[in-house]
Amino acid sequence: MRIAILGAGAIGAYAGAALHRGGADVHLIARGPQLEALRADGVRVLSDRGDFTARPHATSDPREIGPVDFVFLGLKAQHYAGCGPILRPLMGPATAVVAAQNGIPWWYFHGASGPLAEHRVHTVDPGGAVSRAIPVERAIGCVVYAATEIEAPGVVRHLEGTRFSIGEPDGSTSRRCTDFSEAMKAGGLKCPVEPDLREDIWVKLMGNITFNPLSALTRSTMAQICRDRSTRELARAMMNEALEVASRLGVRPTISVERRLAGAERAGDHRTSTLHDVERGRPMELDVILTAVVELADLVGAEVPTLRTVDAVARLLNDRLVDGSVADRMAAA
Repeated sequence: MRIAILGAGAIGAYAGAALHRGGADVHLIARGPQLEALRADGVRVLSDRGDFTARPHATSDPREIGPVDFVFLGLKAQHYAGCGPILRPLMGPATAVVAAQNGIPWWYFHGASGPLAEHRVHTVDPGGAVSRAIPVERAIGCVVYAATEIEAPGVVRHLEGTRFSIGEPDGSTSRRCTDFSEAMKAGGLKCPVEPDLREDIWVKLMGNITFNPLSALTRSTMAQICRDRSTRELARAMMNEALEVASRLGVRPTISVERRLAGAERAGDHRTSTLHDVERGRPMELDVILTAVVELADLVGAEVPTLRTVDAVARLLNDRLVDGSVADRMAAA
């Protein structure tokens, strides 16, 4: 089985190392110091489950790889629309794209039933740009429960969790899903094929929609947000509003708000990926995590005043980060 990891960062390199360890033919696509380290020393995974090193092929040029069976997307969702030229050399007639993204995916209503079947969520697929880059029929959904971070170029620190839930948008149990699941399991990861991945999406989103923007706005860890009475109430309100949107879309996660808050508090002083981005002056992964849910709320007639307020404030901060990122690129050019 040939697998390309497009975006071999913390999650991508971790999954790629595990897949390589399990016997898959893995190719990592990266750039800069990360690529240099991957070429020189492979991926070093540091984990309480046991450290290991994997040495799959690493490149910045997908043309060196050619068509593969699976592309695992380790990119942030805001980069999906522009990834078409990189994806194209990797795509064969039956290549599937496993999209390991947070938040609402561009394929959310693909294969769904009811009046919203095939509806496009404009926030995450503006003008159909993502669907053109990654056709929905290629997509396998993936909800990542593993937490990792880059400790140094080529070095991934595994913090917790090994579960990567996957599923077809239409809920079928396909051969391509079972094949990818087996490859992940061979590498020591959990990879259940879910009959309805949308429930997993909302369970994960309950945490992302709350702690990612709040951590960025307050420069606080998940535990700090939970231990402060006022921000804990704010987090509770955001989760309840998100669940109301999910319910109106026919999804009712079984996990409670209190359990999600307790789990976040137990995570301790964990810094979200969004907080890391803000600290580095990088734009936030905001559209798919928060703004899309506000769009869906308008679609189904749900009142989400808290989400709407946090979204407005977070987008103002994000606009400044985008402007700074563009200025930095222009200066570098």
